[in-house]
Amino acid sequence: MSSASSVSSVNSATRGERWSGYTLLTVMAIAVVIPFLSVFLASVQPAGTPVVGLAWPERWSWDNYEQAWSVAGFSDLIRNSLVIAVGVVPATLVLAALAGYALGTMRLPGGNAVAAFFIAGLTIPVELIVVPLYYDLRGLGLTNSHLGVILVEIALFMPFGVFWMRTHFASTPPSLIEAARIDGASSFTVLVRILLPLARPSLMTLGLLVFMWSWNQFLLVLVLIQDTTMHTAPAGLGFFVGQNGTDIPTLAAGTIIVMLPILILFVLFQRSFIAGLLQGAMKG
Repeated sequence: MSSASSVSSVNSATRGERWSGYTLLTVMAIAVVIPFLSVFLASVQPAGTPVVGLAWPERWSWDNYEQAWSVAGFSDLIRNSLVIAVGVVPATLVLAALAGYALGTMRLPGGNAVAAFFIAGLTIPVELIVVPLYYDLRGLGLTNSHLGVILVEIALFMPFGVFWMRTHFASTPPSLIEAARIDGASSFTVLVRILLPLARPSLMTLGLLVFMWSWNQFLLVLVLIQDTTMHTAPAGLGFFVGQNGTDIPTLAAGTIIVMLPILILFVLFQRSFIAGLLQGAMKG
């Protein structure tokens, strides 16, 4: 009887935890979906319509997207954002993988101190360093250039990238690396042929996160680039809001345009993204 009752209590506890988890996930999903739905519904209202909260449009107007695209010049803004993201993401992945491999699998003199240095970088907000960065880059002639923003963003995202990849490589079974070394594989061969294929989910997740952070970067671009023709989509959206503060549907359409690339990437790579997060959670 005691055995049966204990099994029943465990099952009920498990069932209760499951329902609690479902409830929490549902609440979080609603908290994310409702604001996005509100912005989308506002974007298809007729231009100039006052919008308050969730309002179903009486007439769906897609002209707001065309208006926002042409007035804000999103073709150039999105191209600038893509140029910066394409420069930041591959470089960050390569450097983070190399540093994470060294710090996670090798016994380096002062390796723990270097890892702690990178982790400390996670605590530095960009608002604290953006002004000194501006003067440093101005001295190097890298202000008003995409290259300057690319270099700064790589440095800005490296602490998390190194921490992420170091955690992944540190959890790799040492026997796997030892077996490869016994077969005569060099450190580079071990990384490229054995560890990187296994790290694909972690790399995909890191790549999506870095792309999202680079795409959404606002203050850094605003300070380092004064030439509005070189601004990125979020910075351009900020100026667009200042110029069209009363036309809520057109502003909402511009917001959706800026959000759309990230949403498309997440939909396309959501399985890899979630797999990388779960992999990191289980290893952590």
